[in-house]
Amino acid sequence: MVKTQAQTLIRLPITQVFTFVVDDFLVNYPRWSPEVQRLDALCDGPIRVGWMGHQVRVDQGRRTESRFRVTALEPERCVCFKGTTDPYQIEYRFEPVGEFTRVLFRFELARLNLALRPFEKLIRIAAQDGAERVIRNLKGLLESELGGAD
Repeated sequence: MVKTQAQTLIRLPITQVFTFVVDDFLVNYPRWSPEVQRLDALCDGPIRVGWMGHQVRVDQGRRTESRFRVTALEPERCVCFKGTTDPYQIEYRFEPVGEFTRVLFRFELARLNLALRPFEKLIRIAAQDGAERVIRNLKGLLESELGGAD
């Protein structure tokens, strides 16, 4: 199992951060995670528990496709995605901290196939780098576009 997490403080109220990440997920997710080459909703309507999506990613030159489902959604608190074709889970948690919002990003890969097990340490390092990049990109986008930067 591979688990990673990263967090940051964003100088914006939780309502704006949550809207950017969750309500506008289809538009903004490929922007803070540029490895996402294509993102499609597989359900009509807004993101909610049970909502499904499909993504095509290119990570370090490797193209993958996966479907995922929203497994938890608490307004202005958290959203969780779980792969339905691959064994991963992603969680974003939001917490107000004065004028800031703390965003915690967690990624978990439940299992590695047999061929990848010898590379688990490298995969863990790449996943942690990816988690830190996601949080850095998200903070940069939010603060530059919504006026949270100093």
